[in-house]
Amino acid sequence: MERTVGMSRPELIQVADTVARDKSIDREEVFDAMEQAIQKAGRSKYGHEHDIRARIDRKTGEIRLARYLEVVESPETVENEFTQVPLAQARRKKADAEVGDFLIDPLPPIDFGRIAAQTAKQVIVQKVRDAERERQYNEYRDRLGEIVNGLVKRVEFGNIIVDLGRAEALLRRDEVIPREPFKVADRIRAYIADVRQEPRGPQIFLSRTHEQFMAKLFAQEVPEIYDGIIEIKAVARDPGSRAKIAVLSNDHAIDPVGACVGMRGSRVQAVVAELQGEKIDIIQWSSDPATFVVNALAPAEVAKVVLDEEANRIEVVVPDEQLSLAIGRRGQNVRLASKLTGWDIDILTEAEESERRQEEFHSRSKAFIEALDVDDVIAHLLVTEGFTGVEDVAFVDPLELAGIEGFDEDVARELQDRARLFVEEREARNQDRRRELGVSDDLATLGGLSGAMLVALGEKGVHSLDDLGDLAADELREIVGADAMDEETANAVIMAARAHWFDDEETGAAGAGEAEADAPEGDANEEA
Repeated sequence: MERTVGMSRPELIQVADTVARDKSIDREEVFDAMEQAIQKAGRSKYGHEHDIRARIDRKTGEIRLARYLEVVESPETVENEFTQVPLAQARRKKADAEVGDFLIDPLPPIDFGRIAAQTAKQVIVQKVRDAERERQYNEYRDRLGEIVNGLVKRVEFGNIIVDLGRAEALLRRDEVIPREPFKVADRIRAYIADVRQEPRGPQIFLSRTHEQFMAKLFAQEVPEIYDGIIEIKAVARDPGSRAKIAVLSNDHAIDPVGACVGMRGSRVQAVVAELQGEKIDIIQWSSDPATFVVNALAPAEVAKVVLDEEANRIEVVVPDEQLSLAIGRRGQNVRLASKLTGWDIDILTEAEESERRQEEFHSRSKAFIEALDVDDVIAHLLVTEGFTGVEDVAFVDPLELAGIEGFDEDVARELQDRARLFVEEREARNQDRRRELGVSDDLATLGGLSGAMLVALGEKGVHSLDDLGDLAADELREIVGADAMDEETANAVIMAARAHWFDDEETGAAGAGEAEADAPEGDANEEA
């Protein structure tokens, strides 16, 4: 058993307990900070090159100071003579010493002078501050997404420093609802949007404009939301002006909109008051996109909706007198509805929709008349039955064509023959034009690109696989037409064009390896 030299200091235990309680950190962390401070003072007295360690007895406050020497195999393996000792020399002091053990030489407790005491104090203060920051980070990281209450401590260039009691948080000016008059000592409620560990300590970022701030306020006001009976499915906000919130009830007996509004509007008004008068539309959520969009555009009435799922776009037709209500002031209503539903929304009046349909009807009929050399009656029938282009006629099931009222199998067969001939001749013209523009055959056989697309690429200077591989998806879609190709297809085409780049790299690497293996032995020797 090692002999120790110590000095009992029961006041250290009182100090450690007081600091741990006041700073809300672990008592053991305070003792560790004290021990490091004493170690630093001891090294200042006995030499920084020595491995000097301090230990404070957690019950009596006794300080034990000692120098540690690591036992190594032999004198040749000693890297630092101040902290290591050879095995043979160690066994003179301790007969059972083994490699990896430590010889412990007790040192007399140091009498702290003014400089040593100041140094120890600085170390303790710094370590306690670090421990406090770590405690703050861990505590508020676990509270991410909660609403907290605090006091405005100071305002700096519009940014608000909030005192949360055991920490400070930052509410940036872009996270404050416009025209909110906060001043020092005001009570403030905000949403913990982010907690980050930074060099100057943990930073807690608050927000009053975040969508989830409103959702959490409703959860506090509406017990059914807190209990999980009502779900908040989506939120869209224009902070300080207007917001929309979509709710769903898991209990058919409970109306989610009525529960959120409350008796005489008491629940929603409490949230509105906290958000500085922000108008809130509470909407019934629906799994059907069309129904959800119609609900989201409230209070406007909707006459008809047309979905384009591939483009994630929905066309909404409203009565003429409802147009301004559906769009909202400066487009606010439709913008919030689009954000809430996740769909791009186009709004048309019934008159505009009728006019556009007529234009499409006439343009498609004209295209059929010119391409198929038919009269306007047949062209109108094709458009009415939903055929949008000559390709539809060329490759549709003949029975579907023959099933149109007024058509028979002979008419259907003749229309298909004419449509296929037109498509083939057009494709041949596109191929000739593609070759004139210098578009390579490799690019033409890539797949996913029609003859018209290849011509469009050639006219824009895209002539090879490398040229196409250098494009981004949005650039490719702009050239060939956004309606003709979606983003997923564009990315697939570009990756196919780049495939030979990776093949070339593999071939080059393999060729280099073969050349190295085939190098003449004499050359290798000469090079060596």
